[in-house]
Amino acid sequence: MYSILLLIIYLSFISLGLPDSLLGSAWPVMQQNFDVPISYAGFVSMIISGGTICSSLLSERLTNKFGTKNVTVLSVFMTAAALYGFSTASAFWMLCVWAVPYGLGAGAIDAALNNYVALHYSSRHMSWLHCFWGVGTIISPYVMSFALTYSSWENGYRIVSFIQMGVTAILVLTLPVWKINQKKELGEEKPAAVGIRGALKIKGVPYLLIGFFGYCAAESTAMLWTSSYLTRTRNIAEEQAAALSSLFFIGITLGRFLSGIVSDRLGDRNLIRVGTAIAFTGIVCVALPLETNILCIGGFFMIGLGFAPVYPSIIHSTPYNFGAQNSQAIIGIQMASAYIGSTFMSPLFGVIANNISIKLMPFYIAAFTLLMIFMTEKTFKKTRCDNNING
Repeated sequence: MYSILLLIIYLSFISLGLPDSLLGSAWPVMQQNFDVPISYAGFVSMIISGGTICSSLLSERLTNKFGTKNVTVLSVFMTAAALYGFSTASAFWMLCVWAVPYGLGAGAIDAALNNYVALHYSSRHMSWLHCFWGVGTIISPYVMSFALTYSSWENGYRIVSFIQMGVTAILVLTLPVWKINQKKELGEEKPAAVGIRGALKIKGVPYLLIGFFGYCAAESTAMLWTSSYLTRTRNIAEEQAAALSSLFFIGITLGRFLSGIVSDRLGDRNLIRVGTAIAFTGIVCVALPLETNILCIGGFFMIGLGFAPVYPSIIHSTPYNFGAQNSQAIIGIQMASAYIGSTFMSPLFGVIANNISIKLMPFYIAAFTLLMIFMTEKTFKKTRCDNNING
């Protein structure tokens, strides 16, 4: 039962990752169909992230009231319905409308499952959980590339929506499996809700929120604009760029699988440090003004590889740094802070690309990566958990 539940959680995170890479891979074609500026992808992304922020901040209350399993089922269904809505959009404003339920569903499941795994499973499983998110993000660009080649972007969204519906059905059928950890929770005293204000007063939390903001600003920029960057700076065909954009997600997925193998040995803080070094190597490869496309394409893979351990390592260390009784509230706020980075910084780069140059993308990513590593280092120092986290 323990292994079955873990597989169900992994499947849920595949479904969480499926929609995340769709917009970026399809946008070069969608932009032309809707006859809007390239920066308008940022507006859709902003609305999605806005919904995610709201549901993340409410995650502690929702999870305590309805339970992790019910929040998970409802969230996956909401994203499935929203994706199908995207496929029916005939005007840009319709994308904005359907972005609302997608964002609300994504934030609730993200915060609930991250806290659940942080409390009940090891660092290895946290890395592999986010590895399965990467599996979802890898699948989507290939689905969209296939759809763009043989039909339309609308069918790409429709196919992923049907996959999400299938995941929802599986989750409903396997609801009884969640009882395995529920028995353990019933034997423990349920902590009082910390709330947003209480969590913000805990030592080290503000630094961590800024660090998470920086990380998601960098990650979301790469997710949304890689395909457009390859098309506009490297003259790669739109269909090919949609497929090549998956290399960033392949890097994240592979990196999180490898992180799971070594996480217990290296510890969360060292994983973040190593990942940052690899990411910066990739950023340099993308920024180099060479005629060949190979180094640039490989650079996006390395950025994904380097980013891989950052998110799960920050999340997994939260109960230890700040206490298990505070983790759901803090992780919910972390998700909100992260998505604020996604909401405003990725669209901001769209404005920069539209008015200055999309060639600034690697420098933009580098700035937020530096902010992330500086603030996470301050967090670990402030909470004085170095010896325990690093083993």
